[in-house]
Amino acid sequence: MPEGRLTLQDRRRIAAGLAEGRSYAEIARRLDRPTSTISREIGRNGGPAGYRPERAHQAAARRARRGAPARSPEAEPRDRKVVEVEEGAVELAVGMGLPRMVARVLIGLWLSEDGRLTAAELSRGLKVSPASISMAVGYLTQQGLIRRERDPQRRRDVYVVDNDAWYHSTMIGARQTLTAAELTKAAGQTLGLDTPVGRRLARGGAFLERISLDALASAERWRDLLP
Repeated sequence: MPEGRLTLQDRRRIAAGLAEGRSYAEIARRLDRPTSTISREIGRNGGPAGYRPERAHQAAARRARRGAPARSPEAEPRDRKVVEVEEGAVELAVGMGLPRMVARVLIGLWLSEDGRLTAAELSRGLKVSPASISMAVGYLTQQGLIRRERDPQRRRDVYVVDNDAWYHSTMIGARQTLTAAELTKAAGQTLGLDTPVGRRLARGGAFLERISLDALASAERWRDLLP
């Protein structure tokens, strides 16, 4: 497997693979690179729809000129595979629309030993301020991606991510979509189904309603897959 940074030719081959509808894993195999390298590259440069090889190459050159932040001599080296998985997952989450700090907190919890960390532990591990952690966990809790528990021994909150988070976040997202569907259909009715705008809104609302109901039913049907 080749070492070193991606070349402009590599990035053009990534763009070609995306245009052909290939998966990240397929593109990685064609370039003989880890899949995490490809997902990180695409995620930090506009995602699958917005990836432009020349622009991505210029951005990488700017990052290289700035240089990597110095590591403290006492810092323990981290396993390379864990770092690759973490960086790739964060970039993928950012590409899907999560703010970077929110993505870092979520992935940090997912990759922790037992999926349980306090705000102080997250702050130390990610080397960011407690205020940044507070903002991120507030968003993740609201979306059902993590939950807050009280640790009576340490007298502080612990943030937890487990398999049930997949179920709860899916349900929350589907219910939000269902609400949007109902509002869209109502707007179409108000404007009149005999008008172009009214018909467009009504049809869009019907589509959103169907896919959200399907998602709710599917989450319930397959919940037993989560131990």
